[in-house]
Amino acid sequence: MRILSLKPGHDGAAAYVDDGHLVYSLEAEKDSFERYGEITASLVAQAAELAPAPPDVVAIGGWHKFLPGFQSRIAAGYNGTNLVSVTDGRFFGTPVQVFSSTHERSHLFCAAALAPGAPLERCVILIWEGVTGAFYEWSDYGAVITRNHVMSQPGARYAALFALADPTFPDEGSDPRMEDAGKLMALTAFGDTTGTTAEEQATVDRLLLTRESMYPFAKSQYRESPLYNCGVTSERCTRAARYLSDKIFAAFYDAAALSGHRDMPLLIVGGCGLNCEWNRRWRESGLFSEVFVPPCTNDSGSAIGTAVDAARYFGEPCKLSWSVFAGAPFRQDEAADDRLWSSQPYDPRHLAEVLEAGRVVAWVHGRYEIGPRALGHRSLLASPLHAKSRDQLNEIKRRAEYRPIAPVCLAEELDRWFDPPIDDPYMLYFSRVTTDALPAITHVDGTARVQSVHESELPELGGLLRAFAARTGYGVLCNTSLNFPGRGFINSMSELLAYCELVGVADAVVDGAWHRRLWP
Repeated sequence: MRILSLKPGHDGAAAYVDDGHLVYSLEAEKDSFERYGEITASLVAQAAELAPAPPDVVAIGGWHKFLPGFQSRIAAGYNGTNLVSVTDGRFFGTPVQVFSSTHERSHLFCAAALAPGAPLERCVILIWEGVTGAFYEWSDYGAVITRNHVMSQPGARYAALFALADPTFPDEGSDPRMEDAGKLMALTAFGDTTGTTAEEQATVDRLLLTRESMYPFAKSQYRESPLYNCGVTSERCTRAARYLSDKIFAAFYDAAALSGHRDMPLLIVGGCGLNCEWNRRWRESGLFSEVFVPPCTNDSGSAIGTAVDAARYFGEPCKLSWSVFAGAPFRQDEAADDRLWSSQPYDPRHLAEVLEAGRVVAWVHGRYEIGPRALGHRSLLASPLHAKSRDQLNEIKRRAEYRPIAPVCLAEELDRWFDPPIDDPYMLYFSRVTTDALPAITHVDGTARVQSVHESELPELGGLLRAFAARTGYGVLCNTSLNFPGRGFINSMSELLAYCELVGVADAVVDGAWHRRLWP
């Protein structure tokens, strides 16, 4: 059965599943469109172009539509563990089944289908995101789903603290910004809760306990708080950030500990699944037999989940064969101008020398990654041996100086530089850095968000890491996403060349071809 699935709303995406195989998952923000963007005409056209055949089923994920004084449903709507609809329809004149289920279900089925060992008869799934915060007991391969509410809007409450401390965030009428959750995660590492004042704790407790919606965030109601416009990098904010992070995790940990679901697998989805510190805590909690976080844990995986939900409705098992590199191929829409660029075959030993010398390299290979993490197909690479690499990369990406840079590491070297040595190809857990020799990837609290690389699975990047290790003794590199500020991954040669010229990156490796800038 062939299924084309579309996810409306922010983090729009299109996914195509053919007889249990994920053919592609295309995200609206990728190809340099706006972060968290909705489905565009070009994305739909690309989905049609890359589809191997017309679909038998068109699946529409549930969402919401805000009308004056009223919230209406798009398709099956946002919430509900059992709400599914199927109707007869037509797609470019061809009869199809039109399937829809809720956004809540899309998260559940995405996690269950991508998990190791799928199809899973029983497991526990945690959805924590901007709106939903609940555990779900998944039974009978998803035929029975029991929801256990913990906290509404955990992600929005988390981002609201950043908004409260940020003098540029308006007092009225604005929702917490999605990008602020990641910024607060970085700032949490600077915080020491031993100095948190009673007034700061009271503000955080109020943020967690209020029943008022965070959409929009009523910042003006917190004017008397010492955290109001105190500055996001202030000690007040970083202390409160750590306190808030601990309180949110504790609420979910306590609920899990009381649930009686010990020794079952835990699957984690929703935007809070990108919080690597919380993921590490779940792994170390001892409450579950194993923990799995998909690389598209946020809404970027929602179209996949709805496609799987549809497949299961029509009798197929809840599992997928899939690759994290199921995005769109790179578009060679323009040749490098030989007056500005020289081109030569890529040599890992020579490129390792360039990286060791302090140069930043744009790295493109194959199809782009599903989910928000650059995992070695759309990356900026640099040496981790000098702190200036972190500053240089943050300047190129126009990010705040307190934001950390993640490492990519040969899997066999994990236990030499990181504790615990988590073999994670999706860069979703924190580990402690055990050497002082890697300052560019070591955050202020001594941690790093590590992606492990097996050369058998990523031979190009693995070969470069091995060459860098031969020169320096470290099979580790800085790895951050290749994108314009506020945009998804670059996915065309014309935009890559323009980007390199704008930000001063002199080396770009694209599918084995090394382009080097001829500076005037």
